[in-house]
Amino acid sequence: MATFCHLIVIAGILGLAHAAFSAAQHRSYIRLTEQEFTRLPADIVLECLLSLIVTCYGVITMAGKFKGIRAMAEFQTKSMDTVGNRPSFYSFAHRGFKKQPEEAKTKNDS
Repeated sequence: MATFCHLIVIAGILGLAHAAFSAAQHRSYIRLTEQEFTRLPADIVLECLLSLIVTCYGVITMAGKFKGIRAMAEFQTKSMDTVGNRPSFYSFAHRGFKKQPEEAKTKNDS
């Protein structure tokens, strides 16, 4: 299944690249014929949108199964102390260790 998803994503990206190349080629053709550029042809726009949808589908399918939105199922077994714990906010490298208390200075001086 993963290989199939990768192939879908690759096909979608190649389609997007082809649509971009076609748009650039159309733009240079318009310049050479000295016509006014109004908009891209419908086939290029359709190819771009279809390739975008195919790429998004492949990426979503490759990501796997989504989790539920409700967090209660995951947090029912945990206490509030473990839920509110944020170890990434712990800070041990602060400037407080450079400032010694007055008692420690007087003991070191004696």
